[in-house]
Amino acid sequence: MKIGIVIGTNEPETVWNAFRFGNVALKAGHGTRAFLLNRGVELGDIRDERFDVKAQVDSFLGSGGRILACGTCLKSRHKEGSTVCPISTMNDLLRLIEESDRILTFG
Repeated sequence: MKIGIVIGTNEPETVWNAFRFGNVALKAGHGTRAFLLNRGVELGDIRDERFDVKAQVDSFLGSGGRILACGTCLKSRHKEGSTVCPISTMNDLLRLIEESDRILTFG
């Protein structure tokens, strides 16, 4: 199954759980991609002692997951794309939705 995860928040526990789910899906053999928009593009700035978002993201990427980030949302926050948050467009989000069997949204 192909799973798309849409993350629209920078709230640590929510983002941590989104990527925990993504890691479980990847381990079960599902193709899994995440799309960040709204405050979700602030992923690289999340720091929390209880919810190690970076560890979950590193595991997600290391297991073959892919992350895309809304370019307009990045630009509005004066941020640039990165290897963790490459600049993407609404067309990329549409393609993710069209190609996914299931879509989950967090935040």
